[in-house]
Amino acid sequence: MKIEFTGRNFTVSPAVRKHTQEQFTRLDGILDNAIRAHIILSVEKHAKYKAEVVINWNDHGLTSAAETGDMYISISQAVDRMRRQALKLKGKIIDRKHHAISTSAAAAVAVAVAEPADAGREPRIIRSRRYAVKPMTPEEAMLRVSEDTEQFLVFRNADNERVGIIYKRKDGNYGLIEP
Repeated sequence: MKIEFTGRNFTVSPAVRKHTQEQFTRLDGILDNAIRAHIILSVEKHAKYKAEVVINWNDHGLTSAAETGDMYISISQAVDRMRRQALKLKGKIIDRKHHAISTSAAAAVAVAVAEPADAGREPRIIRSRRYAVKPMTPEEAMLRVSEDTEQFLVFRNADNERVGIIYKRKDGNYGLIEP
């Protein structure tokens, strides 16, 4: 990871650079794809040393800051806060990926849930999503259905402006319903 330093009212010494590099070794395992880090070190009134860390990682901007009476402690605290922030973000990303249900698993769950419910009740209408009815020819609609995972497509026939439905048949052909 390349670390860029900016000093405000402060000259960044080689010792401060070395300390910062050592602190960033704790982040290397967490932020594996991070390319660049920007460290802003500043001295403010009444001998307050401020360290800010900015890292762009996987389309996320991570920032942390610490202000103490010693520059080394400020850098250590800012990097430690960045480490906690990165662990939290990485945990959220991992949880999101691990808890996501694939489409085939979701379909199996839906079928398993639907079968016992049908045993004792009468059928009911379950609204799904809305479909945008776009003007196209039946051939274009057939191509869209063949490319998509959906079994049917509602479209407006470009030739006669009537609504039509094209669907996949079990024999591999396509059916067209026009009212």
